[in-house]
Amino acid sequence: MPPSQRLKCVVHRLLGQCLLVLSALVYPLTAVAAAQDRSSHVLVLGRISDDPRQHHGQLKPLLDYVVARMASVGIREGRILMARDAQQMASYLRRGRVDWVTETSGGAVLLAERSGAEPLLLTERNGVAQYHTVFFTRRDSPVSALTQLRGRRLAVQGVMSTSAYMVPMTTLLAHQVQPEILMGLDDTPAADRLGYVFARSELNIATWVHRGQVDVGAFSNIDWDSPGAMPARYRRDLHIIHRTASYPRALELVRADLSPAVRARLREVLLEASSDPAARPALQQFFGTSAFTRVDPDSQSRLDELRQGLRRVRMEVE
Repeated sequence: MPPSQRLKCVVHRLLGQCLLVLSALVYPLTAVAAAQDRSSHVLVLGRISDDPRQHHGQLKPLLDYVVARMASVGIREGRILMARDAQQMASYLRRGRVDWVTETSGGAVLLAERSGAEPLLLTERNGVAQYHTVFFTRRDSPVSALTQLRGRRLAVQGVMSTSAYMVPMTTLLAHQVQPEILMGLDDTPAADRLGYVFARSELNIATWVHRGQVDVGAFSNIDWDSPGAMPARYRRDLHIIHRTASYPRALELVRADLSPAVRARLREVLLEASSDPAARPALQQFFGTSAFTRVDPDSQSRLDELRQGLRRVRMEVE
C-alpha cells in the first residue's frame, strides 16, 4: 500500500476513534439533560412513613389539587415518594428527588438540619396551630417536678415524635436531667440519670404510667385530651407535673434549590386552599389540615430554640 494511502487510513481511524470518544462524552450529558427536562414538570411530595399505603391515600388528594393549579410554572404532574426514616428523606431532599415535605415541627427542624430544606408555611391541624408537651405521673407518685426524675423511668413514643421524644429530651437537658436509653421495662437506670423507653404509641405511654411500669410519661396536650390516647379511666389516676412552652404544630418544607417560581406558586396555592371549599376534603385527608399560614417571627423563634435543643440531644443523648 502506498505511503499516502496508509496515511489516509491512519487519519480515518483516528477520526473514527475521536468521534466515538466524543459521542461517549456527549450522550450521557444529553441523557441527563433530557431526564432533567422530563422531570421539570413534576412536583414530588415526600413523606417519612411506616405505612406507605395509608399515607399515599392521605397525601394524593391535596397533591392533585395543588398540581392542577401550578401549570403557570410548568408543573403538570405530581408524584409521591416515601422514605423509611429521616436519613433517607434528607438524602432525597439533598439529591432533588423530593420537592416538598410535610412534617411536625421537630421532624421539620431535623430534616432542615440534615438536608438544608427550608420552611415554606406553618400547618394548622384540626384547628390547632400550636401545641406543647406534658409530663405526667400517677397521682400517688412522689414525683412532682422534673428534677425529681433521676433514677426513674420515662416512656416516650419514638425518635421522630416531636411532642413525645424531641421536646421531652430537650426539656430534660434544660433542667439538668440526663436521659439514658434503657433496654426495656425491666432495665434500671443509673441513680443520677433518667432512663427512657420507647412505647411506640401514645396509648402505650398512658397505659405504662397508669400500671406503674414507668414513673412518668410524655406526649402532647392534644393526646392528653384525646380518649384514644388517654382513656378517661386512666386520666382520673394521673396528673400533669410539667408543661413545656408551645411550638408550631407542623410545617411544610421545600428543598433548598427548588425553583423560586415553583416555590412561590406552591406557597400561594396552599395559602389559598384554606379558604377554598373545593380544597376542604383534600385538606381533611392531609392529616386533618385546617389551614396553612406564613412563618411569623414568634414561630421562627420557637423553631430556632427547638433546633438548638435537638443539636444538644444528638450530642448528649443519642
